[in-house]
Amino acid sequence: MSNKERIIELLDNLPDYKIGYVLAYVQGVAADEEADDIFCQRMIEDYENDLDPEKDKGYTLEECKKEWGMIDV
Repeated sequence: MSNKERIIELLDNLPDYKIGYVLAYVQGVAADEEADDIFCQRMIEDYENDLDPEKDKGYTLEECKKEWGMIDV
């Protein structure tokens, strides 16, 4: 039995409420990688061209926790 045939067999026995999970996964696997690469490249370029002088400022974990109201346990 091929992998494709096995997948179809499994889908035939899968409850309807789980089909959405499978669909989301398969769509992700089948997504156009070139379009994803273009999107990521555009995000990098947008960041590099951002004129905000504080865009590269770093923050410690403690500073972030304080700002977000998180308490160290």
